Amino acid sequence: MTKPKMFEKPSGVKDYLPEAVGKLKYIEANVLECMEKWGYRQILTPALEYYDTVGAASTTSDDKLFKLLDKKGTTMVLRSDLTAPIARVISSLLKDEPLPIRLSYHANVFRAMEEEAGREAEFFQTGVELVGDESPEADAEMVALAIDSLKAAGIHSFKIALGHVGFLKGLFQETLAGDESSQQELMEHLLARNYVGYRNKLSKLNISEQAKHELADILRLRGGEEACEQAKKLTNDPLAHRSIEHLCSIWNVLKDYDAQPYVMIDLTMVGDFSYYTGMTFEGYASDLGFPVCSGGRYDNLLNQFGRPAPATGFALKTNRILEVAETKQETPYTMLVLYAADRRREAFEYAREQREQNRYSVETGLVHQAAEWSGIETTVDGMRSYKGKTYQEIVVFQST
Repeated sequence: MTKPKMFEKPSGVKDYLPEAVGKLKYIEANVLECMEKWGYRQILTPALEYYDTVGAASTTSDDKLFKLLDKKGTTMVLRSDLTAPIARVISSLLKDEPLPIRLSYHANVFRAMEEEAGREAEFFQTGVELVGDESPEADAEMVALAIDSLKAAGIHSFKIALGHVGFLKGLFQETLAGDESSQQELMEHLLARNYVGYRNKLSKLNISEQAKHELADILRLRGGEEACEQAKKLTNDPLAHRSIEHLCSIWNVLKDYDAQPYVMIDLTMVGDFSYYTGMTFEGYASDLGFPVCSGGRYDNLLNQFGRPAPATGFALKTNRILEVAETKQETPYTMLVLYAADRRREAFEYAREQREQNRYSVETGLVHQAAEWSGIETTVDGMRSYKGKTYQEIVVFQST
């Protein structure tokens, strides 16, 4: 007989204790307020979606979706991101709303991760989608808003790496024409930030040493607009050049946002190259070795829901931000109201007044025996304590 799992949790999920929940809610509220000030309206979508629609359109690979069957045998999925559900809403409930549409969200998402990877199977995302604007201005708005959102979340030391999928696709198509397998493998190495694997693959390619040298040079294409100028010299491919021009335009807009201190161009940045169609970016906090936000342009998704439209967006990885955010949420003034049974109504009225007028956090407790009143103590820091818990103030309503 299987031993009951009394305290264990499924792999990849965690409990959030009150202090962490308070910090999480503080981050969520500040970020959503920031997004609202930029014109983004919050949307809520269900945790359950149909596999054949939202599940199939999701960027999450099929083996990482949580699937279940309803009573009719229809396959459902727990949402693995918010972008596909929002695309469904924009193509249905908001189909008559003129473009562009700006929406924000905060929700938990679910992905089935390998147990040995130590990745979270449930986590929180806070993000935005801008649908119906294909301009560099829209892409720059995403980056600038991501910067403001990270600041609102309490992250002050960070850098955003900005790239363009089209540049690498064009460069690889030109240099490795017809060798789609090698193009795919190189892109996958860059996506995984596996530069050793990338160089090893280059060394085995049947191309000229000059071509290998040029493909290796992209690993050093980082910086400001000078990186764009250097990239233009590496290729004559039309797609690559159009992509670089678009990236330069985004950079020029970001200069007017005064965003340059937070952004660098990184032409090895590809994001999910099967999903993103243009600009991509990731944000890194100085104290973490993995991204705290990511986003980019995905112009093909809305077509799957019958309303073709360009789109761009990003999401903050709120769980990761929780680890490093400098929050300043106010600790509520805590009060305990103790009462004898014959003064219950009076005590309750007093507690209600303190909650409503002073917005205190007020607990109430019935004292059964007279000896219990002696349990009230004063701590060394001036707080009051009762049965092991501390409060700023303890108010008593003893029997008259």
